[in-house]
Amino acid sequence: MDRIDDILRDDSRYAPDAYVFVRQALDLTVKMLNKPAKGPHRHVSGRELLEGFRRHALHEFGPMARTVLRSWGVTSTADVGEIVFHLVESGVLGKTDNDSKHDFTDGYDFDDAFVSPYLPAQEPGAAAEGGYSHARPRRSR
Repeated sequence: MDRIDDILRDDSRYAPDAYVFVRQALDLTVKMLNKPAKGPHRHVSGRELLEGFRRHALHEFGPMARTVLRSWGVTSTADVGEIVFHLVESGVLGKTDNDSKHDFTDGYDFDDAFVSPYLPAQEPGAAAEGGYSHARPRRSR
């Protein structure tokens, strides 16, 4: 936690919980991909980490994921990359020469990732707005 405190002194855009959560998401991504616990083959790409982050957020927070992440200052995949590279610069995480913040740019839209899975499915033929169709009402008999 000391290193996170050091990061926050230099850049307070993200809540401490965001750093802890990204670290947890990395550990879960490593397990999800069946990577070794240690060594050079443990590395995951930015895209792999983003997928692990998405899954972890949905599992932990369900329909509140977007709200929790926003409360931590995390509103896009680029923010996840910023957090990762703060952790790299502080020595908490390592990286390869090929890793870049750009690996996290435009990974996915947060509304699509964290809100859409919980929206009710529209029935075929329902209008895009409001869910009403333009069909004529039935007459009562």
